[in-house]
Amino acid sequence: MDKFRMIFQFLQSNQESFMNGICGIMALASAQMYSAFDFNCPCLPGYNAAYSMGILLAPPLVLFLLGLVMNNNVSMLAEEWKRPPGHRAKDPAVLRYMFCSMAQRALIAPVVWVAVTLLDGKCFLCAFCTAVPVTALGNGSLVPGLPAPELARLLARVPCPEIYDGDWLLAREVAVRYLRCISQALGWSFVLLTTLLAFVVRSVRPCFTQAAFLKSKYWSHYIDIERKLFDETCTEHAKAFAKVCIQQFFEAMNHDLELGHAHGALATAPASKAAPIPPDSGEEEREKLRGITDQGTMNRLLTSWHKCKPPLRLGREEPLMGNGWAGGGPRPLRKEVATYFSKV
Repeated sequence: MDKFRMIFQFLQSNQESFMNGICGIMALASAQMYSAFDFNCPCLPGYNAAYSMGILLAPPLVLFLLGLVMNNNVSMLAEEWKRPPGHRAKDPAVLRYMFCSMAQRALIAPVVWVAVTLLDGKCFLCAFCTAVPVTALGNGSLVPGLPAPELARLLARVPCPEIYDGDWLLAREVAVRYLRCISQALGWSFVLLTTLLAFVVRSVRPCFTQAAFLKSKYWSHYIDIERKLFDETCTEHAKAFAKVCIQQFFEAMNHDLELGHAHGALATAPASKAAPIPPDSGEEEREKLRGITDQGTMNRLLTSWHKCKPPLRLGREEPLMGNGWAGGGPRPLRKEVATYFSKV
């Protein structure tokens, strides 16, 4: 158990590296999934394009959603977006930074799937086999004599060698090479464009908006750390609260048993009024309770934390004016009164 706890703490302290590793594993898994996937083109004029587009777009969408679900910051982003402003205004730049950071990692696996699909060429072959230029690659003199539905039926069978019967019109190997060449060219172009886009987003963009980028990054980290510290504090309070409650229960039962032995009957303690915290319950537990010693007070504290988080200004008692992310003007002066006492 201690080893698992150490591993969990390590993953929490290195969350960014952990998420990058998860995205890399998902990217490799997407490539492995495609290699193990049995692609079966229907070889019908009305279904080839729909089947191919589904294979090209549906798995990347699923992988993208899985990447978002596996990111712990999704709930934090939703909570920050939907929370009431209270004493702390919401900064749209921070929300955009958080969403972009999650989306960049979640897009790795879908990009790998699309790139592998285009480089393989089967999906593109199935989708655009009916668009092969027969007049340029095959026997163009026979095309005017064929009805359009019959020509589409023959070309739709190009991906299926066992049922293709149009060699007299167009050699199947010629059509396959032609479409796979285009698909691989599109695949490498897609890889190049996504690589350049990632380079621009990760490297060039902070250079133009460095101040705004640093602010968004700082407050995004602050929200993450604040949430973790609040959860840890609530966990410590819950443990101390449970420990004191259990101690009170056992002490009350011990007291009842002593009264029962003294009077010959078991006396029950009143359940409506909670027993006070014993003085010997431990200084550490009392410190962790922080004065919150009943369920109603704890519920009000949690509700207040959700509806009205404290302003981002240390040492200030008054609420923020305007945007809660930036400090306001100078602190107003306070009147100081000195009183002197003399001994008579």
